[in-house]
Amino acid sequence: MPAEITLRGMTWSDPRGYDPVVAAAVEFARRHPGVRIDWDKRSLQGFESTAVDELAATYDLMVIDHPHVGAVVADGCLLPIDLHADPDALLQLEGETVGKSFASYHLGGHQWGLPIDAATQVQAVRPDLQPAPAQRWDQVMKAARDRAVLWPLRPPHVLMGFFTLSANLGDPCAVTKGPLVSRQTGLAVLSALQALADLVDPTCRSMDPIAALNALAESPRHRIIPLTYLYAPYAREAYRTHRIAFHDIPAIGAGGPIGSALGGTGIAVSARTAHPALCTEFAIWLASSDVQRGLYSANSGQPGNARAWGDAAVNAAVGNAYANTRLTHEAAWLRPRHKGYMAFQEEGSHIVLEAITGRIPHATALDALDQRFIESFPE
Repeated sequence: MPAEITLRGMTWSDPRGYDPVVAAAVEFARRHPGVRIDWDKRSLQGFESTAVDELAATYDLMVIDHPHVGAVVADGCLLPIDLHADPDALLQLEGETVGKSFASYHLGGHQWGLPIDAATQVQAVRPDLQPAPAQRWDQVMKAARDRAVLWPLRPPHVLMGFFTLSANLGDPCAVTKGPLVSRQTGLAVLSALQALADLVDPTCRSMDPIAALNALAESPRHRIIPLTYLYAPYAREAYRTHRIAFHDIPAIGAGGPIGSALGGTGIAVSARTAHPALCTEFAIWLASSDVQRGLYSANSGQPGNARAWGDAAVNAAVGNAYANTRLTHEAAWLRPRHKGYMAFQEEGSHIVLEAITGRIPHATALDALDQRFIESFPE
């Protein structure tokens, strides 16, 4: 007998993004006879760059990145979940957030998504080659001089590194209209990034975190990625040739592992869906602690719920990746989310990459970053 209601969803193609939502769709359909959720997927690069309004025209449910939220508010393409959800359920999820994950989808007085996957820039190491993580940036540089460092520099990740080091120095980049960063901090960060870029293989310039982690898992000599988004499945035994361990970021400033550029994903509902109540029910259920520490984590998922992050069994399966990076996640920095930010993120990434590969002077790069950032805000 065909399903009476078919919902369409879009997520990203890595098993971490696809497998858990497909498993959740099967379980949700079992609990709701006559309901079916079909998931499509797109590449990581497409996930980071595709405009949400394009997806909302086709899909009922979308896994989104929080920097899109400003455009969402301006374009009206997503459902304000708080207008359709039980307020107590939202309060519970807010209390179970990892760091700023829940808040990252709140803008203009409404909740536009619910965190289902928490991530920020962390440190990845090969424990068979480097038993202890780097605590300080100078340890990263020592490893780089040994040609033992990988570092994903493909846009937008090179800009995320700029954001992270700026905030770790205690002078985070702006999130409102104005110069992006102080000249002193900007020059110091570009200098530090170029010093590292000079020592890593040029192939890093085309690597995103997945490519870098795949390379680290197979390499006979590379032992550390100082800044890469957490991909906990790589910490599972037999996921790749060698297991990867995740730790807090190495500090360049004096405040410890603070200021990492927050990532992660959230589940959102299209404003055009014919089934807002059903989609909202699914979103809240998917973000709940029982699902997150159960079938979501068991199917290659990286949960966004703090109760899952604190669960001993969930941690054991990934070499304590969540416990070992919790401080970095709790102290992460929230990127700008205004309409226009995503275009700046793309442009800014290329400016930083040109600066740290010696193509343009650092002062010129900072001028360009300031100009592009200011221009990214609506008049």
